[in-house]
This record gives sequence, structure tokens and C-alpha cells, in this order.
Amino acid sequence: MSSPIHPIDMILRKRDGKELSREEIQSFVVGVVDGSITDARIASLLMAVFQRGLSRRELADLTSAMRYSGETFDSAFLGKFTVDKHSTGGVGDKTSLLIAPIVAAAGLADPMISGRSLGHTGGTLDKMETIPGYNTQLSLAEFGRVLQACGASMIGQTKNLVPADRILYALRDHTGTVESPNLICASIMSKKLASGLNGLVLDVKTGSGAFMRRDEDARHLAELMVATGEASGTKTVALLTRMDEPLGRFAGNWVEVWECVDILQNRAHALSADLVDLSTTLAGWMLFLGAEASSAEEGKQRATELLRDGSAYAKWLEMVRLHGGDVSVFDDPAAQHKPAATRVLKADRSGTLVSMDCTEVGWAVQRLGAGREVPGGPVAAHAGIEMHVKLGDRIAEGQPLVTMFSEDAALLDEPERMLRETLRIADQDYVRKPLVREVLTGRDVASGKQS
Repeated sequence: MSSPIHPIDMILRKRDGKELSREEIQSFVVGVVDGSITDARIASLLMAVFQRGLSRRELADLTSAMRYSGETFDSAFLGKFTVDKHSTGGVGDKTSLLIAPIVAAAGLADPMISGRSLGHTGGTLDKMETIPGYNTQLSLAEFGRVLQACGASMIGQTKNLVPADRILYALRDHTGTVESPNLICASIMSKKLASGLNGLVLDVKTGSGAFMRRDEDARHLAELMVATGEASGTKTVALLTRMDEPLGRFAGNWVEVWECVDILQNRAHALSADLVDLSTTLAGWMLFLGAEASSAEEGKQRATELLRDGSAYAKWLEMVRLHGGDVSVFDDPAAQHKPAATRVLKADRSGTLVSMDCTEVGWAVQRLGAGREVPGGPVAAHAGIEMHVKLGDRIAEGQPLVTMFSEDAALLDEPERMLRETLRIADQDYVRKPLVREVLTGRDVASGKQS
């Protein structure tokens, strides 16, 4: 008989920089879920991992143990290549709303299990729930039926899907270990892989609006996630993308749905060009992984055509109907935007918009009511901002920079101050950087490709 595994032994081994075995990691995750390991000991091991890190093998074992800690979605019955996208979070980042219907229109399946707003970043579920009647809380059986019918479904994490992650995340939040790249990777990848994916495209943000602001930190996380996905048998690629300003025209909840519907209906605003570019780029990689295109570039071209010819919009309408949503609101999405209070922030001088702290912009959106003050709290459907300018634009004194929306006029003052302080107009040139900084495939990570 094998010797029993004691949690304190695991804590001491990892504290001293030694590797944990697959059996130890599996035992730890089982104990987390069944409650046999105390919060104090879980917290101690999390801190040891934060301080000492994990080997690639340990990370793969931890992700796998978390993935199978509860129910999983078996996508084999769909008879299609299943592929999804995950973003590490940004401001105005609404690519999921465009990508899911594009991928479905191409003949693949996108089982998208999404999250809610976190910190200064928005959440896909909060956006979708501004559509009257749209139900994000489907069972996995219902999820499967929607996917079988239309090829795309966007839901929230079910109670029994990767329960280990919910417990560990709550303790990470209380123990100062949220920023651990290994724990971030295991959290993200366990949830994505539990949805039965054949392929995964990661949008890893870097810049002033990203959780990982430094390029080298974002690249390290991307490498870990690609290696972990590939080790599980899922084709995985990561794109490092800039998040130095809000993506697209709007940031909020309903306003982001409005922007995406305009794009799906071929009415894209000029300020949505970066959103369209990134969405079709990510979708292009998804089509390539699913063998619906011979290259990522060809995949992008096809994704663009599926937007233009209305195929993606037809899938969007079908998906929303199957989730119980009222599609009549898309006839005139602008008319559905009903904030109680609006205020326009204008430029106090002429020059070029040369910088902003995008995280600060995200917090301004949150303070307008679009985000949460406490976990589980409500969000305002019609709070948010409309950006009238992009970095590098020439600005005239008195020109509108941002329009703020709120469901409470008393909430406008602080966001206005925050935006005024962070939007910097100066007499100097601005050099635009590429939206996609780098692409990392499984082969790149395996070969140790350097940036």
C-alpha cells in the first residue's frame, strides 16, 4: 500500500523548493473540494507556490486535477471541432460577442463559458444579460443543446464545473497570491479545458489597461498557458495584444452589445476599427486551428467575409433566441440605451492625445456603475463611456473626448475627474504600436522562441 499523503508534507516540500508529485497534487485538489484540507493549509501551499513557483509538469498536473475536480462538458457528440477564445481582461474588450457567431458561421462550435466583471475590466456575462430574457445560467445539458442547434453558446460557470477553482480563487484573493502566473494559468486553463475544447486561442493583454502591464510578464503567462494547453492535447496559440486604450468605441455593458450589433449589421463606426481588426484576427486563428482555413491570414479573410455577408449576424440572432433573448432590441440598439444621466468631457487645449492610463479609464467606467463594488453586487446596464478619440488623434480645444453615461447623476463627478487626470494631450508626435505584439504557438513555446 502507498503511504498516506499529508498536506503539511506538501507545504514543507514546496516551501523548500522541491517538486510535488502528481499524486500529491491530485490529493491536494481532492482535499480542497471535499473540505478535508483546512483553509489555513490551502493558503500556506498557495503562498509556497507563489514564492517557489511550479515546474511545467507540476503546472500541467495541477491544471488537470482542477479541470476534473467536478463535472466537465464532453463535446464529442457535437461532431465538430470545438474552439474558444480567452482574454486576460481589458477595457472595452468585447471581442467574444463577435467571435462566437463568426466561428459558428464557419462551421465550428464555440462552447464559451464566460465570466463577470473583475476589477477594472468588464465581464461578458454582464453584457449579455443586458439583452432582455437572455439566460446565461444554463445547465451543461442545455448548453449542449444550444451548441448542437447553432454552434455557439455563451454561459456562466456552472456550480459543479471546476469547483476547485472557485475555492482556490477566493483564498488567493485573501492571501495576496492572485498575481502568481502559475496559479493564474491553472485557474484559466482548468475552466477552459473543462469545456471540452479541441482548440484554444488566448488573447493575452499587455499595457496600461492589462493585469499584466509589462510585456515580459504577459509573455511569460502566455508561454505557460500555451504549454499547458498543448500538454492536455488541445491545440493552443496565444496572441500578445496591446491594451493601452479602450478597445473600440464603447466601454460598459449594453453599449458594448450595441457596438457589436452595429458591426454584425455592417454599420461599424470608424472608432470600432481596432475592435473589428482584433476580433477577425483572433477568429482567423480559431478557423486555422479548426482546419477551416489554410492559414491564420486566410482565416481572418474568411472571418471578415462572414461579418460582411450577414452569416455571423444570423448566428448571433439564433444563439440569442435559443437563450431566451428578445432579438427585437437589435432593430435599433441605440434606442435601447437609456442612461439617467449623460455628461460630455471636452478637451481643454489643442494638441495630440499621447497617453492615458487605461486601467484608470476602466475604473472610471466601473465607478459610473458598469462594474461591481463588491463581488456578486449589481451592475448598471446603461452605465459606461463612449470614446470620441483614439491615441494619436489630433485634438482641437473644446472637442468632445468622452461621453459618460450613468443611471445615477451623482456618480458622474468622480469618473470625470479620473478621466481628466489621465487623458493627456500634448504638443508632440505619437508613434502607434501594432495591436498584436506577438504570436506564440505550441511549436514556438516548445522551441524556446525568444521575442
